[in-house]
Amino acid sequence: MSASYVVNGRFLTQSVTGVQRYARNVVSAIDALHDAQKFVVLAPKKAEDPGYTRLRVVAEGALTGHAWEQVELPLRVGGRRLLNLCNTAPAIKSDQIVCIHDANIFAAPGSYSPAFRAVYHNLQPLLARRSARIATVSHAAARQISRHLPVQLSSIAILPNGHEHALSWSPNRATKAPELLALREQRPFVLALGSRARHKNISLLMEIAPELDELGVDVIIAGGGDGIFAPEALHGRSNVHLCGRVSDDDLAYLLDRALCLVFPSLTEGFGLPILEAMARGCPVISSNSASMPEVCGDAALQASPFDPFQWIGHVRALLESKDLRDELAGRGSENIRRFSWSQTAEGYMDLLAAPAAALPAHAQPPSPTPRIAAVFATRGRPAIVEATVRHFLATQSLAPDSVVISCVDPADAGNLAALLGVTIVKGPPGLAAQRNTAIASLRPGTEIVAFFDDDFVADPNWLAAAARVFRDESQVVGFTGHVVADGIKGPGISFDEAVRLVSAASEPKGEWTEPYSPYGCNMAFRVAAIGDVRFDERLVLYGWLEDRDFAAALARRGGRLIKWSHAYGVHMGVKSGRVSGERLGYSQVVNPIYMLGKGTMSLIKVVDHIFRNTASNFARMLWPEPFVDRRGRAKGNLIALADVLRGRLEPERAAAIGSRTTTTKPGRRQETR
Repeated sequence: MSASYVVNGRFLTQSVTGVQRYARNVVSAIDALHDAQKFVVLAPKKAEDPGYTRLRVVAEGALTGHAWEQVELPLRVGGRRLLNLCNTAPAIKSDQIVCIHDANIFAAPGSYSPAFRAVYHNLQPLLARRSARIATVSHAAARQISRHLPVQLSSIAILPNGHEHALSWSPNRATKAPELLALREQRPFVLALGSRARHKNISLLMEIAPELDELGVDVIIAGGGDGIFAPEALHGRSNVHLCGRVSDDDLAYLLDRALCLVFPSLTEGFGLPILEAMARGCPVISSNSASMPEVCGDAALQASPFDPFQWIGHVRALLESKDLRDELAGRGSENIRRFSWSQTAEGYMDLLAAPAAALPAHAQPPSPTPRIAAVFATRGRPAIVEATVRHFLATQSLAPDSVVISCVDPADAGNLAALLGVTIVKGPPGLAAQRNTAIASLRPGTEIVAFFDDDFVADPNWLAAAARVFRDESQVVGFTGHVVADGIKGPGISFDEAVRLVSAASEPKGEWTEPYSPYGCNMAFRVAAIGDVRFDERLVLYGWLEDRDFAAALARRGGRLIKWSHAYGVHMGVKSGRVSGERLGYSQVVNPIYMLGKGTMSLIKVVDHIFRNTASNFARMLWPEPFVDRRGRAKGNLIALADVLRGRLEPERAAAIGSRTTTTKPGRRQETR
């Protein structure tokens, strides 16, 4: 073969989903270029004939599927450069371009089978390391890929989907959709594209179907097969109609007549149906997470995938206003011009000619920022909390929607009440109780709540980095940043030194750790995931375990807990003097056993936690650190063990032990982690 480049044509043997549609349209656009003769498409023997004008398709080989791709394809490619457009590629080939559409296999593993996960978990990291260049379809997908795969964000090429194919669909050729619409009562309907994949979040539509019925609106779900929902899920939802898989022409027929497309997905590498709807003049209501804001621009109504009331409100607004529908249709027709198959094909031509080429940056419209509340629980340290909060407000690149100072006495907040946007709330003492008081005071519409110790100095981009993760990774419910220096492990760090350390710190290498039990000096949670979960006020000491207990309760509902090093700061570990460790030692034993009974800490972690702490306390009793009361801790350990043996499991008893103790934080501790 005389061609310079080879296209992996395995997609010609696969059913058409979003990934295969991308490949088909990109290759068709390459076929229309004058340099198309430089290409040959290699495919398995049973590949369909796509009818290219200039491109030559060679379909041969004894194998199929992954076996053909991993064994026969690289042998037939030889020394030529290979273009792979569907997430996978030969592992032994290095001179190749690979488009990885998303990292959902890591971000939403529950949507995929064990076999599928096994293949991708092993293959994609290898491709990311070995390939000449990795491409993807959106900036959001690039950020996700860089978090989960060994590839730098700056090296990922952004080559998005196009819209032109949807213009060629003909509703006049539709067969199934007209019959469906003729059989139902002629009411307005919203259209959704169905799938059993959990991250598609079609269950949201089932949740709001009764309210839409009251508005006189039906829900039509196309795709995913007729068995996408169990029969009982449809009970009482007579306005929901499943039409199963439909042709492109049938989809055009539905889009041309729908009130809007509803796209409630939790995560998407791109979200091609959004463009397809806009190309057909259909208004769109989309999730405001992952890549969707980037694709929608200002041409769609956007809503949280966790807030059904926003979706109902948007449908009502479209139903009541033809002007709004027309405005969105007009904006959509402008928006789709940003996405062209021919431009993407030319981008791949540039990469194939020079894999390290810097492509023109694909425009990324501003993404809506989530509403964040920053909470500082404090007690008896007005000077410290005033310094850290003032610094926080003066330096954060993303301003919080609100700042809550949770204290026992208003005097604990110093002069912070005079600052605009700062709310002082008063409640019972104890870190758990004070955090719960803050949660109860959150403004309506708050999406993220970030908790900081009163002696934590945050990097100016802490909130921005956390907001980006929560927006990109909608199934993340708990987030922890990186601690550059932790004074709790030593005599403490002054405020001025903490500010200097943060300023001097170079941004840590992107390290994504999952799962990760939060560390309370700097952590954040998705408010929609919290619901009725609260910090356990029986855990009166040892705040890290309170954090772990709270986060574990959220994780049991299916949420992800992560640590991301791009949000960082310094924990001063301020101490108000030598303290008795009896209370802490008691909690080191009783709290994990109590959590074991709740199911928020595993037996292995309980044993490890108790052993490490008690061993350290007893081993260092004779030569303790000057800032750690090892004897008091060891005594508290023994009191706790005696209580456990007697069947007394009361973590709140720690507050009554060691009356000489003076706590340095609201119910907090002085300990090494």
